[in-house]
Amino acid sequence: MYHPHISIFAAMSENRVIGNGNVIPWHITPDLKRLSQKCQQHTVILGRKTYESMDYYYGKYNKELPGKHYIIITSDKLYSPSRANTFVVHSFEEALQKAKEIEPDEIIIAGGQRVFTESLPFVDRLYLTLVKGNYEGDAFFPDYSEFTKVVEKEDQTYKEYSYTFLTLER
Repeated sequence: MYHPHISIFAAMSENRVIGNGNVIPWHITPDLKRLSQKCQQHTVILGRKTYESMDYYYGKYNKELPGKHYIIITSDKLYSPSRANTFVVHSFEEALQKAKEIEPDEIIIAGGQRVFTESLPFVDRLYLTLVKGNYEGDAFFPDYSEFTKVVEKEDQTYKEYSYTFLTLER
């Protein structure tokens, strides 16, 4: 069994909104490219709704998802994703165990709210995109105040959005 880094990748507003009605309230292309780069050749853990959102987005452009493997957490015992590089599990603990069996370097946790909350105690690193402004939403990122070591901080703008790429460690 491997001992990879465990990281979260998330974009959130200043009031920690990550989604509204199963949709991200902004579209920031550099953030999506950063997600693709971080997931490249790594194992990604995510909830079913997040997986289906990513699958739809990449599918409409006829692209492969950037991760090496996807471990999808769902309570649906009959769930069967359309892509070959996926595993279906029914708890975060099961997902983490499977990821540690197959990923030697870094496990990326990509959401949503429940998966972020359950995974945070196990995480070493946060790759955050902090979008300036307060947004209306129904999904929020949990408190991450334990992560105090700034590894990277870069202010950016894209179209009407101002945001910061921030990498934190405990």
